[in-house]
Amino acid sequence: MLQKSEIFRGNVKGHLDTASRMAELEGEVCAAAERIISALGDGGRLFLCGNGGSAADAQHIAAELSGRYLKERRALDAAALSCNSSVLTALGNDYGYYEVFSRQIEAHGRRGDVLLAISTSGNSENILRAVSSAKKLGVFTIALTGAGGGRLRESADMTICVPSSFTPRIQEMHILIGHTLCEMVETAFFG
Repeated sequence: MLQKSEIFRGNVKGHLDTASRMAELEGEVCAAAERIISALGDGGRLFLCGNGGSAADAQHIAAELSGRYLKERRALDAAALSCNSSVLTALGNDYGYYEVFSRQIEAHGRRGDVLLAISTSGNSENILRAVSSAKKLGVFTIALTGAGGGRLRESADMTICVPSSFTPRIQEMHILIGHTLCEMVETAFFG
């Protein structure tokens, strides 16, 4: 049986090993930030969606932009699609869970907006449908996934694939990317 200290050391090592490979994503992360900055600068919105831990990441990133990340400044228009329980349950009941994000994009998305779709596997059907709805409306789509990218790699306009297939490491790197995007966006608007 593994001792607690072995588990801890193993997780730290796994995190550091994955984090050390993140530099290869610099170009994609910077390009994603540029799309978000452009959309927000032109009066567009940033929508985010994910399931489970990815929903928590979506909410976290939206909160950092709507509130503040590092600077005291005006709010930026970012919304996580997993927050309204009445909408989620109504859409889930009436249309099925696969439609809970796509219907919201259909209702609120406009040409020039951005959707940041988060899925560790890249194969979550409700995320794929949200991306499909977004693209029909002219909403630029950015996917955050794990290694390989799953079906989202082909569906989204841009995909950032964390170099790991282990869900905890992928999620840790997703929030690193999220925080980095927040800092890039905030710096672009507020110096």
